[in-house]
Amino acid sequence: MKKEKIYEGKILGLSVYEGKIEGRKIKREIIDHRGAAAILAFDEDKKIILVKQHRYPHGYVLEIPAGTLEKREKAIKCAFRELEEETGYRAKKMTSLITYYPSIGYNSEKIHCFIASGLKKVSDLKLDEDEILSVEKIDMKKVLSMIKTGKIQDSKTICAVLTYAAKKKLY
Repeated sequence: MKKEKIYEGKILGLSVYEGKIEGRKIKREIIDHRGAAAILAFDEDKKIILVKQHRYPHGYVLEIPAGTLEKREKAIKCAFRELEEETGYRAKKMTSLITYYPSIGYNSEKIHCFIASGLKKVSDLKLDEDEILSVEKIDMKKVLSMIKTGKIQDSKTICAVLTYAAKKKLY
């Protein structure tokens, strides 16, 4: 495959790929992304720690903490870092839950979801200048209801919560 880089931004790029697959010419525009880590974390009362974050152009969205991997950063290291930056909690352990492609047809992004355990509140939020968010804690039953009714529409949150619930046979 021949790759032509069209654009390179802070967190993503755009490339055009041309080549042949099974003798057929193909041309694909692909968003290049390093990937992300997302964290399903429960506080001491077993409530899910969520962030209410402004996500232009959608406005405020309720989601689990997450962030883009730095260059050559391992997903698990990113998960520890992002949990602390976005919530002020430090985890003793991160356990892999699920990895998936949120937009497989045109985007190389892979999201690695983890379960955080052994949480301890260690700091205030450490947000990037352009991050606008607050922390909310909601019990699993209500989060599941919010997913079912469409109040939570974020794919990483839906994938992580439903995978966790299925593994724990919560529904």
